[in-house]
Amino acid sequence: MLTHLNIQNFTLVDQLDLDIKAGMTVITGETGAGKSIVLDALGQALGDKADGERVRTGANRADICASFDTSQIPAAQEWLQNHDLQQSDNPQECLLRRVINADGKSKAYINGQPATLQQLRALGEMLIDIHSQHEHQSLLVKDTHRRLVDEFAGQTELVKQVRLAFREWQSRLEHFIHLRDNAADVSARFQLLSYQFNELEQLDLHPGELAKLEAEQRSLANAEEILRGSQQLAAFCGDDEQGLSVNLHRALHILRSLPEKSAALQTAEELLTSAQIQVEEAQHEIDRHIDNFNLDPARLAVVEERLSAIYDIARKHRIQPEELPAFTDKLSAELEQLQGGDARLDQLAQQVEQSETAYRQLAEQLSAKRSKAGATLAKQVNEQLKLLAMENAKLTISLLPLTDKPGPNGMEEVEFLISTNPGQAPRPLAKIASGGELSRISLAIQVITAKTSATPTLVFDEVDVGIGGATGDVVGQLLRQLGERGQVICVTHLAQVASKGHQHLQVVKTASKKSAESTLVELSGDKKVEEIARMLGGLKITDQSLAHAREMLGCY
Repeated sequence: MLTHLNIQNFTLVDQLDLDIKAGMTVITGETGAGKSIVLDALGQALGDKADGERVRTGANRADICASFDTSQIPAAQEWLQNHDLQQSDNPQECLLRRVINADGKSKAYINGQPATLQQLRALGEMLIDIHSQHEHQSLLVKDTHRRLVDEFAGQTELVKQVRLAFREWQSRLEHFIHLRDNAADVSARFQLLSYQFNELEQLDLHPGELAKLEAEQRSLANAEEILRGSQQLAAFCGDDEQGLSVNLHRALHILRSLPEKSAALQTAEELLTSAQIQVEEAQHEIDRHIDNFNLDPARLAVVEERLSAIYDIARKHRIQPEELPAFTDKLSAELEQLQGGDARLDQLAQQVEQSETAYRQLAEQLSAKRSKAGATLAKQVNEQLKLLAMENAKLTISLLPLTDKPGPNGMEEVEFLISTNPGQAPRPLAKIASGGELSRISLAIQVITAKTSATPTLVFDEVDVGIGGATGDVVGQLLRQLGERGQVICVTHLAQVASKGHQHLQVVKTASKKSAESTLVELSGDKKVEEIARMLGGLKITDQSLAHAREMLGCY
């Protein structure tokens, strides 16, 4: 769960250091005070798109750190371990940090190590589930309906398997259709590739052979010049009158005849002695080279003929000569795909059938899970709708079979249908539900699906918009129940909801002629009573509103 949040220079916040407790935490404040700043900052730590305009005026950068306890999230611990981002001294703690510059550029860190935004988002999805006040709009999209049912059924892994099986089936089907419908073109292609492959096979060029041939060709082509130069070197080293060996011998004789030698002359003698040995060894190597050297015009002709054949075929295929071995392997692989004619088509048809069977088996399993989970989800949501003052509303989850064209997400289309009046046939949400009704339907679905969520921290950003009174009281009770099983953070404008929190945080905005600033303070005792009273009666707090606030808080 979220344990600590530190915010610096973010929008209206100068410095905020906040401990978050387990249970239900409510965040309240006057309109415009900046109640959603905390959630916006948290979103940045979880990988939301950076915005330089969010940096506090006059500051160069905003810095946001969020600490989490992952002891109850084994998936997050495994992810951190697999990415070498887990802290060795405290593996259950996870620190997410985001630094946003005024120019819009940002940096991300996980446990002090640089990370990508994609990594922040992937990890963040395991740590927090955020329900925004506009989330009910996503209920107008059928893909959302399918996702909610699959997640409620706990079948996200089966969904992935169905999607992979569908892709494999379609890939094989497309390949089969292409070969079947282009048999003449395929045959012509096969004949061309066969000719080209046979030509390359006859060339039989081995990896590394080209470099060896080119080196040998250069040596043979320059044989006479190399031999002449070698003979000149041998004479220069071994000439009896002016050769290197003779002159070195003379120099050493002079040095050794001196009656007294300084340290420098002694060093010179050692160096000349070494040089004499090196020259003699070099002369032996040159003599051996000359003795073994062989002018071979016939071999030169063979090498040049071989190279000419290699270059001609490379030019023919418009590739570099050294690429010929790899090109041969490529042709061989393509030929293997094309050969076999009708037998190959029959084999592909069997593979297509097997892939389709595998897909349908998985998809049927998913359909059964969806049907069972859809009925349970609809029943539980309808019970919540009654509590939310929609006694006559009935949600139905339709699974419409896609008999003619199954897809990557299964063999049915999942859609939420609603009837808001007795005797009314269920119809799509977009056609029958008003804005207020849609908000309450969304809240009911969120509450039910959150009960089965593996994410320990749930965030609700003013999801109670459009409701009030007794319905608001029910919403508060529902959120408190969720908080007792994990951690709930709720930004709210309803006193009925705020009164149910285990922890109450108030956003306070102060302004001067030069700047404005929002701070967050934890309320308890009389301060908490006063804030609930303000939410009930406005800025003017009366004895009656205070009494009402105490009554609302009396049970908690």
